Parts: sequence; structure tokens; C-alpha cells
Amino acid sequence: MVDLPHQIYENPAEKVWQKNVEAFLEEHPDLDTLEVVLPDTNGVLRGKWLQGNAVRGVFEQGVAFPFSLFGLDVWGREVESTGMHIETGDKDALCWPIPQTLKIVPWADRKTAQVLLSMYDRDGEAFPCDPRHVLKTMIDRLAEHGVSASCAFELEFYLLEENEEGGWGEQPKPLFSTHLGPARQNMYALSDLEALMPFVDDVRRAAEMQGIPADAAVSEAAPGQFELNLHYRRDPLLAADDAVLLRRLVQGVARKHGLKASFMAKPFVEWPGNGMHVHVSMEDKDGNIFACPEKGAERLGHAISGLMETMPEALLLFTSTFNGFRRMQPGSYAPTSICWGFDNRSVALRVPASSPEAARIEHRIAGADANPYFVLVGVLAGMLEGLEQKKAPPPPVSGNAYEKKKYKRLTPWMDEAIDAFEASDRMKTAVGEEMHMVLTEIKREELNEFGREISSLERQTYL
Repeated sequence: MVDLPHQIYENPAEKVWQKNVEAFLEEHPDLDTLEVVLPDTNGVLRGKWLQGNAVRGVFEQGVAFPFSLFGLDVWGREVESTGMHIETGDKDALCWPIPQTLKIVPWADRKTAQVLLSMYDRDGEAFPCDPRHVLKTMIDRLAEHGVSASCAFELEFYLLEENEEGGWGEQPKPLFSTHLGPARQNMYALSDLEALMPFVDDVRRAAEMQGIPADAAVSEAAPGQFELNLHYRRDPLLAADDAVLLRRLVQGVARKHGLKASFMAKPFVEWPGNGMHVHVSMEDKDGNIFACPEKGAERLGHAISGLMETMPEALLLFTSTFNGFRRMQPGSYAPTSICWGFDNRSVALRVPASSPEAARIEHRIAGADANPYFVLVGVLAGMLEGLEQKKAPPPPVSGNAYEKKKYKRLTPWMDEAIDAFEASDRMKTAVGEEMHMVLTEIKREELNEFGREISSLERQTYL
């Protein structure tokens, strides 16, 4: 008799969370739908809709998805060069739920719950091309060095309204761009938040219901652009989960209000792009290693040095889309060079003004459409490299970093970022050999696809 896939797995969370699942079902006996959600290599959410009564079965038996899901490009197409598709028989893996992410979906039209999944191979081992497991491996590396990390994300996005054709189209309209007079910045405007009070309230309530620790909401540097901040997590996995689920939440609530929320890194030429800033500190048995009176400042410098040294080869983890490289423009609050500074928003690595206990690094490179798990992998790998090498960083930038010509520039070209990532042994160690190959192949194929497109500007110029 051949064992079925679910018979050779043991759900690692089943016993611990069984009571919680039963309590959830008792609280929501009228559940109509369960959405099982698996973030892919690009951070795009893949999944299935199941009947509401499937919750217990998902926790007891898992959910089958093909391994090849992690060999898809950003459009959801198979990238054959990853070697993960039909040549393997396109076999199924089993995905187990992340128990604390079982929550009600408040923006759904019918009673719906959602739960995040992670993938395991046929031996019950963590599948090495699941970005969540890649991050877990990095966390384990930190533990081997006697440290852990606390993290918090900040996410920027645009709210768009329908254009004259009744859709979003090729010329999307950011909210508040059609008021009297030209569209303009309205930085930190309470009036914009007040005008959107029903949306903001729904986002806040949905975050509370889903246990997502969302904090401040601000109007950002362009019409219709906003930022949401997340509270610190002592576990980087939970911090990345928060970012993934917050993007989904904002997009779902926006649809409910007849709007579109876009986390595209650079949707408009004339306005700033959307960033994903991440604040990171590190702790040992005595607390924040950057706050230690004797060696805190020195260790902070070491971490910054490591981040600067690994930045070119890790850039693909932070800026992972073709569009993302358009975001890094001078004067745009997105960094363009490898530098750092104290309380300076023109640099790649900012040390915010804070109490000594809250000493941390703000990493400002990633676009809001990046995969949060990979962003943290790249950040933690760089910080760990610095702590191991114990090199002091160059002096901090004072003033406008965009005007300083002596700092090495971050490449604005995706092909150069792919080449640097592919050639890097440190990145191969950071993400694992298999994931390193798969991510390289996916990104190269995406770049090739954009190269096969002929733009309207080319036709206007040369026809």
C-alpha cells in the first residue's frame, strides 16, 4: 500500500494549537470560507479557497500545493530554468498552517477566515525554497552567534481612484490629485486622513481583528500616498508575516471602499515611490547589543559596516522588481548610494534619534513590493557579516547624501543587481544554494520579459 502524502507528515503545531483552533471554531460556527495563503518567491500570495468546515482538516492534514509554486515568475508563469516544473513530475508538497495567523477576514462579503501556510518536503523537512524557511534559517544562524533580532516594518502605498474610463488603466489617478489647482505634496496632512476616516478606521479595526500590530498612519510625500507603521516584533518571522498580511489587508479594505491600494515601488514618474523601511536591533542575553554603554556604539558601527559591504550583492533581495529600480532617484527619499548617517533620510542606512535602549538601524532601500522575508534575510546577513568582521564604518553622512559624489552608487540596473547576487558566495550562504539558483533564474527571466516589450515611447520616437 502506498502512503498518501499527508500520512508521512506530522503537523508540528497540531498539539500545541489544537485547543486554540477548537476555540476559534466554537467562536465562529457560521464560517463560510477558509482562505489558505502561501507567499511565493516574489511575495505574491498564492492559495485556495476552501469551505469553512475545512479548518480542522487543514490543521490535522495540511494542504497540498506543488513544489513548483516557488518556481513562478511575478506573473505566475513557470520559469523552466528553475528545474522545478514538469521535468520533476510537478509533485505535491504539503503545507502546514502558521497557527497564529488563523484570523477572520473582516473585509470579505461572507464570513471568511484566512491562514498563512509554509511548505515542507516529502521527508517532513522545511522546503528550502520557501522564503519563510529561508528567513528561519537565517534566524538560526544568529542564534548560533548568541544574538537574536527585533524588527519592525514601515510600508508606503498609494490609494488610487478610477480614471475617466471607469478603471485603473495605464494612467492611474492617485487620490487627491484632482483637487482645485495642481496636484501637490501635502506631507503629514491631517486633512487627508480626515477625508479618508472611514477607510482609516476600517484598516485599524481590521488590523486589530487580525492581530497585526499596526501603529501610526501618515499622509506621505505625494497625493494619495500613505504610510503605515508596524510595532516591533522580537521574532523576525512574525515581523515579516505582519508585513505580508498588512499589504493584503490594506488592499482588501481599499477594494471595499471602491479604491485600489498599490504597493508598486514607483507607480508615478513625477512622485516619490513606495518604500519598505525596516528597523532592526539585535539582542544578546544582556539586551540590545547596540545599547551597551561599553561596546554598543562600536557594535552598531560593525553592523553598519557589514550592511554597506554586502549591499551591492544583496540589492536584489531589497529591490526585486524591474520597476523597483526606477524608485531610487535623487531627492526622492529613496537611497541612491551606499552610505549611512544619524537621523538622515537621504541615506541608505539611517540611525534614528532615540533613547540608548532603542538604538537601531533603519534600512531604507527596499521597495514596498519586495518580499519581506527576503528583505530581512538580506539585512540580517549584512549585520551578521559586520559583527563577525568587526570593521568600523566610514564616517556618517552629514547633510544631503544625494549631493555627495564620493559614495559608491547603488546600481539602477536590474541586470547588474542579478549578476552581483549570482556571483556572491555570501548570498548563496544567506539564502541557501537552491534558493540562490531559483531566485536568480526567476529574476533573469523577468528581466528578459521586460526586454521583449517595446514601449510606447519607442514607437512615438522611431515609427
